[in-house]
Amino acid sequence: MDALHERTAVELRDLLAAGELTPTEVTEHFLDRVDRLNPQVGAFATVTPERARKRAAELEEARAAGPDESSTPGSLWGLPTGDKDLWNRAGVPTGYGSRAFAGLPPAEESDEIVQVLDDAGIVSLGKTAAPELGFPAYTEPVGAPPARTPWDLTRGAGGSSGGAAAAVAAGLLPFAPGSDGGGSIRIPAAACGVVGLKPTRGLLPAGSGVDSLGGLVVNGPIARTVADTALLLEAMLPRRAGGDVAHPYTLRAPSYAAGAYLAAAQRAGLPEGTGLAGPGVARIGVTTSSAWDGFYDITVSPEARAALDAGVRALAGAGHEIDETALAEAPEYAPAFRTLWMGGASAVPIDDPAALDKLEPLTQWLIRIGRTVPARQLAEAVRTLTGFERSLVAQVGAYDVVVTPALALTPRPIGWYDAEDPERNFEQQCQYTPWTSMLNVAGLPAITVPTHWTEPTADAPAGLPMGVQLIGRPGGELTLLALAAQLESALPGPRAFPL
Repeated sequence: MDALHERTAVELRDLLAAGELTPTEVTEHFLDRVDRLNPQVGAFATVTPERARKRAAELEEARAAGPDESSTPGSLWGLPTGDKDLWNRAGVPTGYGSRAFAGLPPAEESDEIVQVLDDAGIVSLGKTAAPELGFPAYTEPVGAPPARTPWDLTRGAGGSSGGAAAAVAAGLLPFAPGSDGGGSIRIPAAACGVVGLKPTRGLLPAGSGVDSLGGLVVNGPIARTVADTALLLEAMLPRRAGGDVAHPYTLRAPSYAAGAYLAAAQRAGLPEGTGLAGPGVARIGVTTSSAWDGFYDITVSPEARAALDAGVRALAGAGHEIDETALAEAPEYAPAFRTLWMGGASAVPIDDPAALDKLEPLTQWLIRIGRTVPARQLAEAVRTLTGFERSLVAQVGAYDVVVTPALALTPRPIGWYDAEDPERNFEQQCQYTPWTSMLNVAGLPAITVPTHWTEPTADAPAGLPMGVQLIGRPGGELTLLALAAQLESALPGPRAFPL
């Protein structure tokens, strides 16, 4: 049998369900990987090996004593993963990527996303690294090791789900959940050469967007393969006994039957009944324009262009209709988004000046400016972005899918972002990843897939990953997964793990 970390999550699920592996065996294998490689990668902020071993043993005991639910579509029974270090797990400290929260007692209750995944049968190995309070698009918190892309340890894993993506890429986890408020799943997935899906706003019960200013933040899966991404998405959609999604809020987009997402990622053709241009044919718009154009100097690097071209060639080769397009100019977007982003930061529950002083310059800047924004200005920004949402949903809706580069630049070197000038730092983040935040504003689903690898270097013997972002209509996850699977099949990346 291949080493367990070389197996896909779907394969591990099936082996566990068949009794050919036990949760304890799988847990020990991945804990050993974490112990050996995490010092290099910085994927985990906290590792909880004894809790993981106890959980694995409890799963085995429960299976021996009661009904077997390990093979249901949403089951992750016995599969290891990690909690993002912005989420509470009862009894485990949450660091929020910040020295300002060091030493706080653990939460008494787990957050909803943690409970949802526990109910699906996961084994948590600990907390995956995140930047301070999840704001930056890179994971290099002061006072903690940076999360690095395993393909080149001199470069960052992106953020804010940087630890999750680095863990998956390095084989420390088969998959991992993340959260995305401006690209925080898609950016690190692209930097680490794995798959990252931001679902439609309102699809998932936990991280549905309803409790974040402007509805920006949603949770979603990160995995090595498209099928594994779909498997984790299935589990993040808990269902009642009759199969309906157990959702405490009104869905803004349709959900599908149990198993539909995984089936879309595994079938050869495109799903029926999703408004495609023809049987198995999608009409695909291709663009490099973004909502930040004209506000910051956005440059598409040769590597980003090569990744886009490779993805478009593969989609055209699969018979899809390709149309070069450009987004409508939106000069109102950047000022309104900055106001909303800072307004969200103003609600960080820190009022003590001494505690605020412990925060990094970028976070202090966001919070302090955010707390000076008048309510009228914030309301106007929300109204402006609501108009932008309608416009972008209509523009994307003219196609089955719109494709952009995933990142404008190659994964950035550790220390590249300006640590002292927050205004410059914010600009650098937008220049690195100009195509992500507008989709959080619009609530649209998007998936990033690696499509190109740069030339090898001494630091990156296999090259650096670059990819594309596929943007769907509201509720378009089935189409995104199916097209991503076609890209994955046509453009296989390096098979060996980087470490």
